Amino acid sequence: MSKAPAGAPGARAALPRAVALALALVLAGCQSLGGTISEQAFVPSANPVTVDTVTRNDRMVELARAQHPRILATYGGEYSNPKLERMVAKVVGSLTLVSDNPQQTYQITILNSPNVNAFALPGGFLYVTRGLLALANDSAELAAVIAHEMGHVTANHGLQRQQKEAEELLASRVVSDVLGGNQTARAALVRGKLRLAQFSRNQELEADKIGIGMITAAGYDPFAAARFLQSMASYSDFRSVSGASDASLDFLASHPNAPQRIELAQGHARRSGAVAAEDRDRDSFLEGIDGMLFGDTPEEGYVRGNTFLHPKLGIAFAVPDGFVIDNSAAAVTAAGPGDVAVRFDGVAVARSVALADYIQSGWVTGLEVGSIRPATINGIEAATATARAEGWRFHIAVFRAGSQIYRLLTAAPENSDRLLPTAQAVSGSFQVLSAAQKRALKPLHVRVVTVKPGETAGSLAARMSGVGRALDLFRLLNALPPGGGVSAGDRVKIITDE
Repeated sequence: MSKAPAGAPGARAALPRAVALALALVLAGCQSLGGTISEQAFVPSANPVTVDTVTRNDRMVELARAQHPRILATYGGEYSNPKLERMVAKVVGSLTLVSDNPQQTYQITILNSPNVNAFALPGGFLYVTRGLLALANDSAELAAVIAHEMGHVTANHGLQRQQKEAEELLASRVVSDVLGGNQTARAALVRGKLRLAQFSRNQELEADKIGIGMITAAGYDPFAAARFLQSMASYSDFRSVSGASDASLDFLASHPNAPQRIELAQGHARRSGAVAAEDRDRDSFLEGIDGMLFGDTPEEGYVRGNTFLHPKLGIAFAVPDGFVIDNSAAAVTAAGPGDVAVRFDGVAVARSVALADYIQSGWVTGLEVGSIRPATINGIEAATATARAEGWRFHIAVFRAGSQIYRLLTAAPENSDRLLPTAQAVSGSFQVLSAAQKRALKPLHVRVVTVKPGETAGSLAARMSGVGRALDLFRLLNALPPGGGVSAGDRVKIITDE
């Protein structure tokens, strides 16, 4: 969470859908962050910016350039790291030489986001997140991702998709306005949506083929694309258990992944005639990412196990065992057993407004006014209340710290007995950090180390700090296959706050 929000956006996408809807129910009069682009307002992957009247490249470039500030706002701004930028630029340069238009120049931006994503816009605007760089293991895999996104632009997929979407939109309007609730009409709408989904899948497969051809021509290992697709599949499994940051901003949100797609990528690589592992440029890649920031920034706050800590805001709270925390710029949410969920955010409110009055100011739907109670929790001025809405019960706790009011909302199904114990545990853990505690909080970084004789994946994972499921994450980041291990002399990635 980057700052105390000016309002209360809806629940995060990483929560189970029913729980997300429940958290949204209790928040009346929701607003987006003041001056901030909604994360859902722009999801660029596989959908370059186009309009159906565009026919000239210079106009395409102008439109793409206009999107640049929105992309930065959505993905945490630009991550500045000269060493890393040189490594990425080297990969982009090698692909430029074998592209259909070698005269095209590219502007590469590394986005300061832990989400795993990469995309390209017309006119040579390329983007890659540091989250993706942390997942990749060599320059060939990075080249495969970037070449795939270049392939979307080369094949003009953005314009094609927009035209297809316009056709389906027109068809749906005809069905709803003219044919009404006719059963055949509804079936036509479903068929249209399926055609659009298949169209998107075909675009992805075409971009895969173009990209593999490009990395082969550039001298990279053509099997790198299949390797990274496998890493993405493993990442998806890990995220579903661990709870990563907003899934809607990830590569997988718009890049369908399946075993068949990996097989097709392997087939393209075999037909390329190139030798597997011809050039991975692993050492150069690892040198580039060594020391790179990993996970959340100090401005967003840190998730450490079951605890959320924000060094800039100077606050912290914890959730019970079995809950998974998801941190985003808009809010912090946590999902736990029995469809119980927690949402945390902040809002600027004048100190003259009493906390009890603030709870009654209209932002809570279904508020039980008689439940409002003033409280002091860990020496902090607070107030609590309960609410009900559409089969859900809610516990609301608000805290005043400095010029901000912080809000902890706990939601549970109407018949659940988990609401009060969870809410009391979470609200009872809320604290204001001391100066020493804030200084002790450090961001995480990727560190590249050389495996020493006798070291194992387990012992290396034990050196990691600030992450959950350390061994699973170590294996994921280093693309170790099931049952695979490390050998003395290998260079591997670990995550640490040192």
